[in-house]
Amino acid sequence: MARVVPETHDEILAAAARRFAATGYKGTSLQDIAREVGVSKATVLYHFASKEALLSELMAPALADLLELDDRLTGLVGAAAQQTAAEGFVDLAVRHRRKIALLRGEFAALLQQPAFAHVQQISERLIAAFAGHSTDHEARVVALVLLAGIAETCGEFGDLTDDDLRAALLGLVRRALPPPG
Repeated sequence: MARVVPETHDEILAAAARRFAATGYKGTSLQDIAREVGVSKATVLYHFASKEALLSELMAPALADLLELDDRLTGLVGAAAQQTAAEGFVDLAVRHRRKIALLRGEFAALLQQPAFAHVQQISERLIAAFAGHSTDHEARVVALVLLAGIAETCGEFGDLTDDDLRAALLGLVRRALPPPG
């Protein structure tokens, strides 16, 4: 039986992240990742059952934080929901901005994969929370634009510190969101 080499596992993850960033998830093959690491495609498949499994492991910390935020939002309404959603999502996006940047332009397609199916429902709950659970269409539109914009923006400002990016995003959110009710 072949010995599992932890360094190879980590090297494959790092190569996958680089390839996804350079050519996108869809534009990256397991063979591309294997070639970058200097191993066979079979070695990649020994460590990861599929390209989806690689992506799932790369995104696992961000998804865990998203689930935790979703739990914190349970039962909150109005301004409390809005503030918790805004601060929590901004923190999550800033903390995981390099991983989120890997998926730019591919969120819709990725949500169709079984490993990420629950993210769509969480996104809908986040939009509702950002809008303070208002039924006003404008509040929901603003909430969706902010949510998508925060995720897109985090990958663009690598020159900003986490604290500066967080402050800028929260300032924008506070100016853009109408008060609930």
